[in-house]
Amino acid sequence: MSREPIGMDELVDHWTVLDDERDLVLEKRGGAQRLGFALLLKFYTRHGRFPRGRAEFSDEVVEFVARQVKVSRAEFGLYEWAGRTIERHRGQIRAHLGFRECSVADADKFPVWLATDVAHAERNADRVREELLKRLREECVEPPAPDRVTRMVRSALHKAEENWFLTVWGRVPDAVRARVLALVGEEAEMAAAPEDEEDGDEESVPVRVKSNETCVML
Repeated sequence: MSREPIGMDELVDHWTVLDDERDLVLEKRGGAQRLGFALLLKFYTRHGRFPRGRAEFSDEVVEFVARQVKVSRAEFGLYEWAGRTIERHRGQIRAHLGFRECSVADADKFPVWLATDVAHAERNADRVREELLKRLREECVEPPAPDRVTRMVRSALHKAEENWFLTVWGRVPDAVRARVLALVGEEAEMAAAPEDEEDGDEESVPVRVKSNETCVML
């Protein structure tokens, strides 16, 4: 699929190398490192994460940043996406912008917040994910890998669902709770019993519950 061209306003707003960034860029040795670092820095500033490869940069963006750091755009093809150099660049960018990597404690904390403040009312996983990424950015935490973000969202949705059921169950009168638990116990015993010992005319728990017309006002 072809990429939409990027206008000059967007290039200026999001891809201009600022004065406080220029010194960090110019101290890098070689054109590939200067251009690669500058593009990583501007990408992180805009998206709150690092790019996963060259494909995330349009030709217009590479050309615009290359002109600012006085390097040929072809140098970007020589930038190495694995190894000590890019790891060092990432660390410098995080330090400059005040971000940190997502820790194990963060991975435990944010799903709890999501379940309590977001997923209790919002069940759409994509929207819950958006709120998580927004919160991570607000707290200057770099988003973890996409699959880890997905696990955090699923955990929050599951926890919110559990909380909802516990809340509903807590509103049920004690007498009704006892009756429901008794019916569930009877159904479990019937399911475990051999078929030849079951009474074919025995009503199921749902039928008996309906016939009893037990109404729970929540």
